[in-house]
Amino acid sequence: MPDHCTAADFIESSARRIDAALKQRLPTTGTASARLESAMQYSVLGGGKRIRPILCLASALAVGQPESRAMVPACAVELIHAYSLVHDDLPAMDDDHLRRGRATTHIAYDEASAILAGDALQSLAFGWLAEAPELSDRTRLQMVTELARASGFAGMVGGQAIDLESVGKSLTLSALETMHRYKTGALIEASVRLGALTADPADPAALERLSAYARALGLAFQVQDDLLDIEGDTKVIGKPQGSDIAKHKPTYPALLGVAGAKDYLTVLLDQALSSLQDFGPEAEALRTMANFVVARTH
Repeated sequence: MPDHCTAADFIESSARRIDAALKQRLPTTGTASARLESAMQYSVLGGGKRIRPILCLASALAVGQPESRAMVPACAVELIHAYSLVHDDLPAMDDDHLRRGRATTHIAYDEASAILAGDALQSLAFGWLAEAPELSDRTRLQMVTELARASGFAGMVGGQAIDLESVGKSLTLSALETMHRYKTGALIEASVRLGALTADPADPAALERLSAYARALGLAFQVQDDLLDIEGDTKVIGKPQGSDIAKHKPTYPALLGVAGAKDYLTVLLDQALSSLQDFGPEAEALRTMANFVVARTH
């Protein structure tokens, strides 16, 4: 991150570059279904903080690699995230009507289009990674493996299954963390690891330190999300405030209390930043992102 660049400037400029890359790469050919392409674009380009792809770019910088080598992996991660939101919002899942301040995909289009858009975005993400011209065959294979693990049954999808099974139940802190290490944390960790893998070959010690940073940050992200569900404003957070409480979902504030959840958030931030202590200025973008995640209002 340039010395003269503020945190807000870095995040905003990174998000703009990611948006431009996503818009350029998403299909607009009309060779298949124009409605499907429209639903895919609606799901991906409708705003969002772009935290995961920015983390991917920032991680590449931390290991001395140019942003250009990480842009395709960053966009692939965002496609996986977008698909997961489309499917999570469906009536059979969380049944949400508002996402990023506007109608969810199945409301703006229909359920079938939303399901197909999510399916298409998922496969497109792996296609982009497999064909990334800036990366070696070995690195592309490593990245595909990382993203598949993080997004599948032992990662994000598995976490969503646990989440659905836990509605109305009381979980221990350990069980709650396990759920969120899968549901939220796995993709955040993959975002950071994909950025680090652009070093080709990645330094194992640096990769482990960055993974530790990402694991702490993934939990911190979820704790702040839970707090925003209580203290946030629907117009700001872009989805209905209080929805977790209304659906009787287990959350950190419900388990620890609001004050306890905030204390835990501070602990997790300290853990994330401590994991970067052996890095110098090249990891400043990652430090910026950690502070942004715990202080965000949406």
